[in-house]
Amino acid sequence: MSEQQTFDARDCVTPNSVAHELADQVMPAKANFRKSKTFVLAIAAGALIAFGAQVSLTVMTGTAENLSWGIAKLVGAMTFATGLMMVVLTGSELFTGNVMMTLSVIEKKTSFAKLLRNWTIVYAGNFIGSLLIAFLIYYSGCSHNSHEALGVLSLTTAYQKVNLTWVEAFTRGILCNWLVCLAIWMASSARLVIGKIFAIFFPIMTFVASGYEHSIANMFFLTNGIFAKHSAAIVAASGLSAEQLSTLNIKSLFLSNLIPVTLGNIAGAIVFVVLLFWTAYLRDDHKKSEDIENVIESK
Repeated sequence: MSEQQTFDARDCVTPNSVAHELADQVMPAKANFRKSKTFVLAIAAGALIAFGAQVSLTVMTGTAENLSWGIAKLVGAMTFATGLMMVVLTGSELFTGNVMMTLSVIEKKTSFAKLLRNWTIVYAGNFIGSLLIAFLIYYSGCSHNSHEALGVLSLTTAYQKVNLTWVEAFTRGILCNWLVCLAIWMASSARLVIGKIFAIFFPIMTFVASGYEHSIANMFFLTNGIFAKHSAAIVAASGLSAEQLSTLNIKSLFLSNLIPVTLGNIAGAIVFVVLLFWTAYLRDDHKKSEDIENVIESK
C-alpha cells in the first residue's frame, strides 16, 4: 500500500449534508441522464428487485409449516432486502427511490417536466425488468420446485394482492415507500459499502415483514402469479377455484394493485420523507438564498 494513500475514517455524514447532496447533486444528475441510460438502468433495477422478490418467495416456501407465521415473514423479508442493495450499489434507477427527486424540484434544481420524464421512463423500464424475470422463471420451471409449493406461494401471493381493497393497497403503499426512501436516505449517508448494506437492510426488512406494498416488487409478484396461473399442476395444488382465479388478470394487476400502490408510494415518499426532511434541513437555507437574491436584485 502506498504511503500516500489516505482514508476518510468518517463512514457517516450528517443528515443535513445528505439532504443537500440529494437535492443539489444526486437527484438533478438523475434528471439529466440521457433517456437511453435512464431506461437501461431502470430495466436493471426492475430485474434486481424481482430477484430479491423471487428469493424471498423461495425461502418462505414451506417455512410457515415449520415455523410461526411471523418468523416465516421475517425470513422472507431478510432475503428480499438483497434487491435494493443491488439497486443502490449498481446505480440502477428505481421508481420508488426516484420519487425523492421532488426534493430537487422544491429546491428549483430540477424542473417538473424533467421529473415527469424520469418517472415515466423509469416506471416503464422497471416494469420490463420485472416482467423479464417473471418470464424467465416461468420457463425455467423453478415455479414447480418443492412439488409445486413455490408456484402455489407465487400464485396465492398475487391473488391476495389483487384482492386488497383500494384503501388497503394505497395505505400499504404509503407505509412501504416511507421506509424504502428512508433506506435510500440512510444509505446515502454511508460512505463504506458495508455501511450502505446495513442502512438498507433494516428498513427494507421492516417493510416486507410488515406486509406493506411496493409497486415495483408487485410488478414481479403479480406477473409471476399470472404466469403460475397458466400451470394446471400449480392451480390444482393451490386449491383456488376458477372463480377466485378470475380476479387475477391484467386488468386487476393495474386497477386493484399497481395504481393505488404506486399512488401510495408517491404520497409516502413526498409527505413523510421529502417534505419532512426538507422542512427540517433545507427550508431555512432555501429562505436565506431567496433573501440574498432579493437583496441583490434590489441593488
